[in-house]
Amino acid sequence: MFSTAPRCRYRNHQLGSVICQLRFPEILAISAGAPVAFQEAIRGEFPQYSRGQDMPAPKITGVPGSLTLQNPAPVINYQFSSADNVWRVNLTGKFISLSCTHYVSWEDFAAKLDKPLAAFIQVYKPAYFERVGLRYLNYISRSSLDLEGVPFSQLISPYYLGPLAQEDVQESAAAKCSVDAELSLRGGCRVKLHAGPGLIKRNGQQDPEVKFIFDQDLFMHGQLPLNLVTGAMQTLHSQADSIFRGAITQRLHEAMEPELL
Repeated sequence: MFSTAPRCRYRNHQLGSVICQLRFPEILAISAGAPVAFQEAIRGEFPQYSRGQDMPAPKITGVPGSLTLQNPAPVINYQFSSADNVWRVNLTGKFISLSCTHYVSWEDFAAKLDKPLAAFIQVYKPAYFERVGLRYLNYISRSSLDLEGVPFSQLISPYYLGPLAQEDVQESAAAKCSVDAELSLRGGCRVKLHAGPGLIKRNGQQDPEVKFIFDQDLFMHGQLPLNLVTGAMQTLHSQADSIFRGAITQRLHEAMEPELL
């Protein structure tokens, strides 16, 4: 399930998006006023700005027989994007995140995170981080890899195929088939995994090709000191790399054109 193969970079990677999120004890100053100082620190790389409101899920309170539904107050979400909209920083009173839709390498991603994270720490001085997360969302497209007609059973390890790993189960007969798990990993990490075929939307349009969705949400939680964040992110990335390499077959590995680092 976990690969020890040397790390590589794929020329034809199948990543739809990569997101890191750092949660912290709520800082009221973020919601109380526009983040002017923070924007000034990152505006060179993230010049586009917008302000939105997230609606948290309703909460049920009370005791059986006297339950009430409460709608929490909207959460202000500040968004700072690169000129090409590939990179985006989100800031709320409880988290800061960086996401991208055109991933090149871990080193590139980590370098892009440096400035907004440093600016956030300097301006808002969080006591510690409660959760550090890194999510890799892969949409494995057979058409983009010249693998049309090849069943997923020849591209994905059996651990993540469920019934589709069986020779007498036809892929076309499965209306729905996925594997979902949450596991503890080395180094104090945990991962939530979702794997299975599915349809996705791009730019609001339904993509007709059935892709294999491999979604890794890795995280650490607790009271993480600020000076340990870089190491925590590196640990999460290493675990994600090992899991993904163990999830694909040699045929898919070669189709994505690996380059050793």
